[in-house]
Amino acid sequence: QVQLVESGGGLVQPGGSLRLSCAASGTNFIASRYAMAWYRQTPDKERELVARVSVTGDNADYSDSVKGRFTISRDNAKNTIYLQMNSLKPEDTAVYYCKAEYWSGSYRLEEYDYWGQGTQVTVSS
Repeated sequence: QVQLVESGGGLVQPGGSLRLSCAASGTNFIASRYAMAWYRQTPDKERELVARVSVTGDNADYSDSVKGRFTISRDNAKNTIYLQMNSLKPEDTAVYYCKAEYWSGSYRLEEYDYWGQGTQVTVSS
């Protein structure tokens, strides 16, 4: 099994910053087999991808809504990924989820994906 625990959420004013962390653990977690991603969800919308970082950390993708403001990174030695969020806007308010996305070589195997429990981010004055 794999456990993902998010932290770092909270209340912040518009224009402020937060850094989310996601710590991975478990006997089945091998960092070199998992791309890692952050998703977010509000009560009135489906869960959406915010950012994804490759297995090696060399490549990252972002949704258009956060590009230039958020940065995803990973520290494989600590089995931890981060989401640095700057210039936060009220529309960034959501529950943020960490996801581990499994790869076996060039094959994507969704049945071995895992989700964290989520952390609330609220951007409000």
